[in-house]
Formats: sequence, structure tokens, C-alpha cells
Amino acid sequence: MSAQPDAPPPAPEPSRALAGAVRDYLAHLQVERGLSENTLGAYRRDLTRYSRFLAGRGVEDPGTVDEATVSAFVVALRSGGDGAAVLTASSAARTASAVRGWHRFLHAEGRSEDDPAVLVRPPAPPRRLPHALGVDEVTRLLDGAGLGADGPDAAVPLRDRALLEVLYGCGARISEAVGLDVDDVAPEVLGETGVVRLRGKGSKERIVPIGSYALDALQQYLVRARPGLVGQGRGTPAVFVNSRGGRLSRQSAWAVLQAAARRAGITETVSPHTLRHSFATHLLRGGADVRVVQELLGHASVTTTQIYTLVTAESLREVHAGSHPRARWSHPSQQSSRSAD
Repeated sequence: MSAQPDAPPPAPEPSRALAGAVRDYLAHLQVERGLSENTLGAYRRDLTRYSRFLAGRGVEDPGTVDEATVSAFVVALRSGGDGAAVLTASSAARTASAVRGWHRFLHAEGRSEDDPAVLVRPPAPPRRLPHALGVDEVTRLLDGAGLGADGPDAAVPLRDRALLEVLYGCGARISEAVGLDVDDVAPEVLGETGVVRLRGKGSKERIVPIGSYALDALQQYLVRARPGLVGQGRGTPAVFVNSRGGRLSRQSAWAVLQAAARRAGITETVSPHTLRHSFATHLLRGGADVRVVQELLGHASVTTTQIYTLVTAESLREVHAGSHPRARWSHPSQQSSRSAD
């Protein structure tokens, strides 16, 4: 019988000093920056991966890490060296950013003499343009969500239509939509102006107009459907409620969108963020200023919003290339001559 190759030894656990430094940084992010649980979870995973990498190299004190060690970790994220899992460029960039933030925090707190990560550049993720649906596709999608709203079991279709109208009508993130409470769309907030209060990343609030279609769908749901759904549970302030009377989850909202996409005959992958992308793209194509779109989306930096201008520029190039007689990339000698009038 041939001998089986030895399994690689398990990675050593981080020292108390490393683990404690990670906990302190996460507490700082939660208290000082108000990051959400989902974002904190991502930071925790990234820094746990890094602290195990350091432990594997015999590092016990985070204050002794040097620039070469940080650089080796960033390289390992893409190559799989030192036992690190190979990550995509975008995941590696996110992890490297978490590491840079951690070392910056430790240096600012006086727990390291210098910042070993300050000169380490994270891998540049490939630039991916956000996907947006066409206006006609969005219309079919919204109509598909509301099928059955006039029937005897209208509560769920009314809710689904209102949910997707809010996602598209104000560019809300899925967490912002399912996190809406009735007070956020109370008459004094909603009124005739068609605005809604959203709570975004870092618990930041913004007031966003939602338009007449979304306003109508939301009012119909609140009057005709929500009272019956809430009655199935113990009461909740949530706007969007499931069939048991509790707050609709993000997973259930995804299922609502997927079902509506199937009914609309949309075969490509559609996510709640697709409606947010479509919201931004359609606004910019309609002439909205990028700074206004930034405020509506709740982006901290206009740089994040500017990627949508690339989408609209690309579509304009396609239209120009397909429509203008002198836009095709061929030499004039290769074009057929036109007869004189």
C-alpha cells in the first residue's frame, strides 16, 4: 500500500495580542464609524485571515509587522502562497484595504511605531460596469410583480409591486427597503410630495423622492394589503411584511424579484442592485447631474457614482456608431460613394 501524502499542518491560531488588536479595531469601526453588522462581518473575516497569516510567520505582536510581511500577504491573496486562499481581484483588494485600515488604526493608537501598510498598494480590481435594465424591461418587471393585485388574494401582489417600485423609484438598497418602518412613510413624510426616509450604510438617513408610480403602489399596499398581513403576527412597524406578519427579509425580497423577472420573461441575472443601477443609469441618461444622483443613492463619494456615467457614455457610443453615417471605423476609400443629387 502506497503511503498517503501528509496533510498540511493546520495554520497556527493568532496570539492573544493579534486577536485582541483585531477586536479593538472592530469595536472602533462599530462605535466610531457606525458600520453595519454585514460590513463588520466582512472586516472580521478579512482580518482573521490576515492574523492567521501573521501567526503562520511567527508574528505574535502586531507592532512588529514590517512592510515586507504586509506585501507578502497581499501577493499571497492572489497567488495562494503561504497557505492563503486565492481570492478574486476585488476580494483581494477589499481584504488589503481592511489590513491597511487596521495598521493605520494601530499606529494612530500608538501600538506600533510606524504604519507598515501605508506604502503597500492593494491589487486593482477589474473595473466592471454596473448592469442596468432597459426602461421597457423595468416596466415588464414591475407589471409582473403586480399580477393578481386585482384578485381575491391581492395582498402579496400589492406588496411585491410596492417593494419593487420603491427599489427602482428611489434607488434604494435592498436592506434600506426592507428596513423601512411605517413612520418613514407616514403622511407627514410621504404626503403629496412623494418622498421617503431611507437609512443607508452607517445608519445615515436621507430623504429621497420616489415618483408618482411608486407613491401610488405604496399607498395602495399600505391601505389595502398591509393591515391584513400585519394581522397574521404580533404587530410590527415594518412597511414590508411577510405572510406571517413579520418584517420581510432580504432573502424573501430577492425571491420576489426573481419571480417577477421570470414572469416578465427576463432571462438574464437580475438582483435588487440591478434596479438600483437602472435607477441611476436612467436618471443620468435623462440629464440628471451626477452630484444629484450621488445624493439620491447615498454615496459618500461622487467617484462611486461616476461609474454610471461610463455606462451612459458607452450606450451613447453604441447609438452613435450604429446611427451616424460617418461614425463607422472604416477608411473613406472603403465606403461606397454616394451619387450627387
